[in-house]
Amino acid sequence: MYRLKLELDGYTVRLATDGQEALQMLEREALPDLVFLDVRLPRLDGLSLLRRLRESQRTQALPVVIVSNYGEQEQIQEGLQLGALDYLVKANVTPSELSRGVERWTQPQVGDDLSSEQS
Repeated sequence: MYRLKLELDGYTVRLATDGQEALQMLEREALPDLVFLDVRLPRLDGLSLLRRLRESQRTQALPVVIVSNYGEQEQIQEGLQLGALDYLVKANVTPSELSRGVERWTQPQVGDDLSSEQS
């Protein structure tokens, strides 16, 4: 339902079925403006994927928002410490709220030099 709402609002959405596939997509293809990431993913969990993204020069500044059913404080803190812009619990966020946040999350952060890379 999140994908449908984002597409209806004019965003292009690419999906990966597991963390390993997401990592491969991000290594091979043009970087997206924003990544929504779940914590529980097969083959490579979301926090491990985020850690790998932050270790790579290519993806270290890529905006990531975690959207997960798991809202344990420890996971939230770890996700934010790894550089996620936000951690949303699916039960508490509607597709419309998620879509409305895209503009905010894709704005260059103070000190970032992403303005030339963003479309």
